[in-house]
Amino acid sequence: MSDYVLALDQGTTSTRAIVFDGRLRVRGVGQQEFPQHFPRPGWVEHDADDIWASACTTIRAALADAAITAADVAGIGMTNQRETVLLWERESGKVLHRAIVWQDRRTAGLCRDLAADGVEADVTERTGLLLDPYFSATKLAWLLDNVDGARARAQAGELAFGTVDSFLLWRLTGGRVHATDATNAARTLLFDIDRQAWDDDLLRLFRIPPALLPDVRDCAASFGQTDKDLFGAAIPILGMAGDQHAATLGQACFSPGMVKSTYGTGCFAVLNTGEKRARSGNRLLSTVAYRLDGKVTYALEGSIFVAGASVQWLRDGLGLIRRADETGPMAARSDPDEAVYLVPAFTGLGAPYWDSEARGAIYGLTRKTGPDELARAALEAVSYQTADLISAMHRDFPAAADTVLRVDGGMVASDWTMQFLADITGAPVDRPMILETTALGAAWLAGREAGVWPDMEGFSKLWQLQKRFTPAMEAGQRNARLAGWRDAVRRTLSRPDSARTEA
Repeated sequence: MSDYVLALDQGTTSTRAIVFDGRLRVRGVGQQEFPQHFPRPGWVEHDADDIWASACTTIRAALADAAITAADVAGIGMTNQRETVLLWERESGKVLHRAIVWQDRRTAGLCRDLAADGVEADVTERTGLLLDPYFSATKLAWLLDNVDGARARAQAGELAFGTVDSFLLWRLTGGRVHATDATNAARTLLFDIDRQAWDDDLLRLFRIPPALLPDVRDCAASFGQTDKDLFGAAIPILGMAGDQHAATLGQACFSPGMVKSTYGTGCFAVLNTGEKRARSGNRLLSTVAYRLDGKVTYALEGSIFVAGASVQWLRDGLGLIRRADETGPMAARSDPDEAVYLVPAFTGLGAPYWDSEARGAIYGLTRKTGPDELARAALEAVSYQTADLISAMHRDFPAAADTVLRVDGGMVASDWTMQFLADITGAPVDRPMILETTALGAAWLAGREAGVWPDMEGFSKLWQLQKRFTPAMEAGQRNARLAGWRDAVRRTLSRPDSARTEA
């Protein structure tokens, strides 16, 4: 049996495929960016064909880079941007509308109306989530109401709904498999995370026909095989998890109290709470960390909508930089006396504020403020938001008081950013040897299912530290900086009652 495993990591701004060997070494990589569409303020869309084309292109590129064929691959593990919604025809596979991306805020009004009806507490109890446009259900309802004939066709069983994982699985298997895994299902506002089943009451609340829904499976399971004509041979698809859940696995955060934080387009901190679901009193999400062999492990999650996206804004929106890696040196040479705060609420604010109407703002500008100070403010904003999440996690789950942050994602390559993160959170920050932990987690699921990679205990022993960043900032300075940040957030919020940020 081959010991090669392929991870398909479909993200918000790019798709990546990575071939790992039996010793968890990267042997081949393919990556491709794809366009973002912003048809109206607060709206974010992707072309489904761009996503599909990038998946096929990167898989072929990774196989070629590894100098292997599809027949050499023991299995594929898939991971994906979560909550993004697609609706397609079962007969043809044709998508009816551009994908509505997790960042999209067009359904903020519907969420407010539902909250005003007093249903949010029940929704949260069943799903662990809040009534926010971030999640899939209201996006799907919007499609059914705004695409001509979609609701009637959905009720007739002609259409299929899926997040990106389901859509790619459908295409990869030639339309033979319509399925998802428990982690992606748990992000839809339609899935009861205690019963591990689609919830009929929630389907009625959001007016979603059950015929649209995919089958829900464990994260490591048989999800069918790729159509042999795509890559020259059929490849078993053996693993699936949303990106943050895959990163939790890739960071070997298998024990209650362990925390990982991923810094990509957004930032997502996940705290393993074990077999027992923890209910948050601080606007964090209760979610499924992963489900293996029918056994659920739960987590608390804090979701930040904009992390690396603020650096992209500096590059593409303002033209202040040419490459993302310029920001660290710019921040290092910035004037420390310039107290500039960027609140990157380009598409609202996530945890712990959950204010879909907030919009981005910059505070503290002077005539001396320049590109270096703006770059520093963009990087610092990520750390300030993380500090808010860690503070909320400690209040919800005191057993995690001695937090060590295991970090991953594109932004963690910056030593300046990681040191500031350790300083402002007051917690050690561990950067692993393998930074592609999202892809690694997806690959581990497939490798585990194929029997070519170690079990959980064995995999944990293979996790390696590349560098630890230890807090060096004095407590008084940390508290002053956090106070400035929280004042900036309060000024930005559309609703004063969102500012629950006690340290």
